[in-house]
Amino acid sequence: MCREPADVVHRAPGDDEPHRTRVARQRGWRCGVILVGVLETLTGMGLATSAGLNAYIPLLLVGLLARYTHLITLPPSWHWLENGWVLAILAVLLLVEFVADKIPIVDHVNDVLQTFVRPTAGGLAFGAASSSQTVTVDNPGSFFASHQWVPIAAGILISLTVHGMKATARPVINATTAGFGAPVVSTIEDVTSVALSFVAIVLPILVLVFIAGLIAIFVWALRWRARRKAAKRAQRLAQEAYYSRFPGRYAGR
Repeated sequence: MCREPADVVHRAPGDDEPHRTRVARQRGWRCGVILVGVLETLTGMGLATSAGLNAYIPLLLVGLLARYTHLITLPPSWHWLENGWVLAILAVLLLVEFVADKIPIVDHVNDVLQTFVRPTAGGLAFGAASSSQTVTVDNPGSFFASHQWVPIAAGILISLTVHGMKATARPVINATTAGFGAPVVSTIEDVTSVALSFVAIVLPILVLVFIAGLIAIFVWALRWRARRKAAKRAQRLAQEAYYSRFPGRYAGR
């Protein structure tokens, strides 16, 4: 993406050397801008995806890291996320979410309520991170800073998509495990949300691995659900065919 064109001929230094040096510097600057934009986008995507699993973990983690470490420095417009009261409220909400998401039936009600909360949190997380200084982005680009609605809208869409995947898979898990799988799956989701949020800030390139893994798990869950429905339907049809051949036995039942 940042290589020299194939038709460039390398010659000995001459009178045009300053011009060529200036061109090389411009090419390097453009490559740097592109790289910064990619890292900013990956950081925002990771936090928005994490918010789709748990609305409060990425916001709380970003606020704590910005307040107590140098891993991320929020721009002035997002300093409210470092406020102690905001962090305390997020911690309480996280505790409520942590408990509710592990109780069968209650987790479904919680998912319905979170349909509005998680996308909002994803938009906030993407918006805050995309214009922040992190350990991988020393000088945030100007695009997201001058178009603040773009990362917020992208974060909302990403979180809403992940939330939809979670809300679709959870009832299947509860039905097939008689509810015993709810706390296990919820704990895995919480751990994934924490890890993904941290990786998005420290090593955003790994965000792609996490997202690919989530998509693979969701596709597997859909296929498994389809196979289970097909097996139940085949069993029902076989029973109906059997009882139609022996109506007396069916009446006796």
